[in-house]
Amino acid sequence: MNDIANHHHAIDLDNHDYYINRELSLLQFNLRVLEQAMDEHHPLMERLNFLLIFSSNMDEFFEIRVAGLKNRLETGTGQPGPDGMLAQEILDQIARITHEAVQRQYHILQDILLPALAEEGVHFLRREHWTRRQAEWVKKYFREQVYPVLTPIALDPAHPFPRLVNKSLNFIVPLDGKDAFGRSTGLAIVPAPRSLPRLIRLPEHICENGNDNFIFLSSMIHAHVSDLFPGMSATGCYQFRVTRNADLEVDEDAEDLASALKGELLSRRYGDEVRLEVADNCPRHLVDYLLEQFELTPQDAYEVNGPVNLARMFTSVNRPRLHYAPFTPRIPAAVKKHDSVFDAIDQGDILLHHPFESFAPVVNLLAEAARDPKVLAIKQTLYRTGINSEILDHLETAARNGKEVTAVVELRARFDEESNIEGARRLQEAGAMVVYGVVGYKTHAKMLLVVRRDGDGIKRYAHLGTGNYHTKTTRIYTDYGLMTAEKSLCQDVHKIFQELTGMGKAARLKHLKHSPFTLHPSLIHWIDFETEQAQAGKPARIIAKFNSLTEERIMQALYRASQAGVQIDLIVRGICCLRPGIPGLSENIRVRSIIGRFLEHTRIYHFHHAGEDLLYCSSADWMDRNLFNRVETCFPVNDPLLKQRILREGLDYYLRDNAQAWRLNPDGTYTRLQPAEDETPFLAQQVLLEELTGG
Repeated sequence: MNDIANHHHAIDLDNHDYYINRELSLLQFNLRVLEQAMDEHHPLMERLNFLLIFSSNMDEFFEIRVAGLKNRLETGTGQPGPDGMLAQEILDQIARITHEAVQRQYHILQDILLPALAEEGVHFLRREHWTRRQAEWVKKYFREQVYPVLTPIALDPAHPFPRLVNKSLNFIVPLDGKDAFGRSTGLAIVPAPRSLPRLIRLPEHICENGNDNFIFLSSMIHAHVSDLFPGMSATGCYQFRVTRNADLEVDEDAEDLASALKGELLSRRYGDEVRLEVADNCPRHLVDYLLEQFELTPQDAYEVNGPVNLARMFTSVNRPRLHYAPFTPRIPAAVKKHDSVFDAIDQGDILLHHPFESFAPVVNLLAEAARDPKVLAIKQTLYRTGINSEILDHLETAARNGKEVTAVVELRARFDEESNIEGARRLQEAGAMVVYGVVGYKTHAKMLLVVRRDGDGIKRYAHLGTGNYHTKTTRIYTDYGLMTAEKSLCQDVHKIFQELTGMGKAARLKHLKHSPFTLHPSLIHWIDFETEQAQAGKPARIIAKFNSLTEERIMQALYRASQAGVQIDLIVRGICCLRPGIPGLSENIRVRSIIGRFLEHTRIYHFHHAGEDLLYCSSADWMDRNLFNRVETCFPVNDPLLKQRILREGLDYYLRDNAQAWRLNPDGTYTRLQPAEDETPFLAQQVLLEELTGG
């Protein structure tokens, strides 16, 4: 990159060197998650959890992203992104980085976290450390609980290699001797049933060192594997797991999207193989045998020093100092003062900053609306809600109470399809009108509209958010929600619902921007306006926070703005394909990523706009899919006090963070920021916890 010309006119914004590959950027995000396992700001069990989150993120990365690249390679389809990299080149880089990362992950587990947890009295016992009493207990447990549900499969011409479920735990077992039929096949596969826990807690009375002693199911099976093959002896037992393509291909023209999707969900369990994880003590010839069965290459094999499915290791121990201190999300004073949520909103817009502030006002708005005789209709988008959802309960109640309930349910929210199909069925049975959004576009907008009788007329109340209507994630994701009765804003929300459920031209909106119509052009316009201001020697500034940046025209507009002298700060949690800090191109752009206790999920766009200070919150990231292939909303925050709050809490604090922030370098790697010796550590999430919850 040193040869980049300093002259603005000489810079070709289509140059592949100016963009970071999307998949490699996502991989960098996962590496930042992995590093949280080494961060002593987090209690020990939470550090272990970050290690497991890394595992589950990597599972999805292989199931979706790597599977997609392999598919591109095989079919010769798919266009390279702005970085111009070809599928094979990306796969090679992924393999190189991932093999190193997985080695580091197991090193952190075995050499750092497990010994530190053992010092705290939390033990994950290896077979060689079992006492005689423990070994006897394990034998009894195996006989009674495990043995009856195991199905060993000998490999011979009558028993070909079985089809193994995506990400299931299995063992390959070499055997000596002959079985009852005189067969000596030499190999068997033992799948571990999914119904069994992967970690078994030992009873206190057989442990000398406290009550948090765990044994892996894999150790238990390993210790007793010969019992499965009477008269033969197992000369080894090696765990492995295969990851498959889990991306769904749904026919958009299907008569019934729900049925089409149900059929596809079954195939997700048996998609094409993309990765093999296997115990690092497994003999080479057996690893090669497995690779051959799965039609994978040695590059696809990950040999691990420990359990092959760490994501199943989540467990809790009742030791408060090993976990985050619990906190109680605050209920805003504006809501507390009133018995009715409607009365509270009548007094002025209410801003909710989750997880520091409670999601309860939103749930209570629905609960109240479901029972209030004055309420005529409720309309809501549902992207991820979870199966046991209070939101669904209240919508059902409202429908049964005769309200007009319309739910726009997005069935294709990845990995939540089943619970969404179930939720849609429940709502339909209660008499709600269920719509599956618009064919070809995922409905990702977060909107709720309540229509209520008000004297002789009607009044609308809306909730607009950056996050899902999922009460569990509102405790662990940072998000904003705005509750409002502002007439023209609610009118806009009403128009978008009409657009989603009916047919016709794109709605003409006064205040909201929405994808796939006005959001992308508006963003380009706002960025270009700052560019013009800077060129005219006037103040110009952009600060934006979102999850990912991949859209090429927005990146090019930002590059032009930087060249004109606009100061740009981007707080991007995950993927960022823009390269900051390139002389003559992007030296006025700074990109940081915050990784901490909570998953950063707010989307905030701020433009100086000739002193007007435009401030929008949105459900959309700056990605192609959000701007062109989804229905998204972007709403202004106009109340001066609320605007100031978002500028301070949502942007300023995150730009000041010097302890959980990572700076993006021009080469696509990230550097962890450290407070200088004379600086006090500033952790944005911690400050917000203290300020907003008093916790």
